[in-house]
Amino acid sequence: MDERSYKIKALAVWNRSILWVKDHQAISRLILISIGLAVFLILLPGYMRSYFWHGLQTHKVLAAMLLIFILLSISLVLSVGQKLDAWAFLLFNLRGARSAWLDSLMIVFTQIGSAIAAIVIALIFFLTGNRVLAYELMLGTLSLWMVVEILKLLVNRSRPFIHLTQARIVGFRAIGRSFPSGHTSQSFFMATLISQYFHLGVWVVLLLYGIALMIGITRMYVGAHYPRDVVAGAILGSAWGSIGVIVSGIVLRL
Repeated sequence: MDERSYKIKALAVWNRSILWVKDHQAISRLILISIGLAVFLILLPGYMRSYFWHGLQTHKVLAAMLLIFILLSISLVLSVGQKLDAWAFLLFNLRGARSAWLDSLMIVFTQIGSAIAAIVIALIFFLTGNRVLAYELMLGTLSLWMVVEILKLLVNRSRPFIHLTQARIVGFRAIGRSFPSGHTSQSFFMATLISQYFHLGVWVVLLLYGIALMIGITRMYVGAHYPRDVVAGAILGSAWGSIGVIVSGIVLRL
């Protein structure tokens, strides 16, 4: 095979790969997240991997119960109630004043629940000496992201604006599937992990969960999620944070 034929074949393979990624965005994201999690685990110090594994082994029954509870809770998306879900979504998405400054504020605020925000927060903890928490936050974020993507694939629920033509899209048009809300999951995960790691007072804890709740509301405001997506994300994130707290307790005792 000459060089020209090789380049043509390589280009054809590349183009087919690009088309496959465009046609299978959810699977592509899951593969990318899996690679990211694998790389993170490889780069994680050996003693930290041992701590995490020991914590999961010690509380594997509780971890399994929490995960089963999450799956049972979020399975409610399959029950009757779509009309109520749509009504509640439109209440947050359309009703009341919708000024330009409020739209801009919601677009910015909703990103607190993004993976990028979690990375920045983890980096701050790392640089300020809270390295165990930083590692836990990163590991929890990547693994939670993977779980969210798997659930999105399994449930396969469309975004609200697909079926509700009157829905407002504030900012960019969200891609992927709708259930559960990844931003909400991430925000409740961080609130649970951070509040219990530092043994914060009740008012600070309420503030953290209040921020997480507001992020969930912004997901409906910007047109990205139904209320049940947000509720499921809150349950999933809180449970994932609880597992992180269990592992954290094991690590701090070692």
